[in-house]
Amino acid sequence: MSSGVCGTGESLVEAAGKLQPDVIVTDISMPKLNGIDAAYQLRESGSLSKIIFLTVHADPDFVQAALKTGAVAYIWKLRIEADLLVAIEEVLAGRIFVSSLESAV
Repeated sequence: MSSGVCGTGESLVEAAGKLQPDVIVTDISMPKLNGIDAAYQLRESGSLSKIIFLTVHADPDFVQAALKTGAVAYIWKLRIEADLLVAIEEVLAGRIFVSSLESAV
């Protein structure tokens, strides 16, 4: 099993092309190429990786923008302990997962 850590959206796209991971956990706010644009590039390149956004952005517009890229999960960072493993299990089972953002707005 391979894993990688990337500091920019550009390096995410490059690493995903090389590693071809089952799951990618990324943020929206990244230097050089934001996570949403990186997710679009991954889809355009034919990547089949399941994309999970892990982010501080609790605005529903960000959730919609992320899911529009083909991402299958959206986790609010304040819910990481409760939601990350659940989200990974859900997306690997073919379901979409979105953290409860009620306390965020």
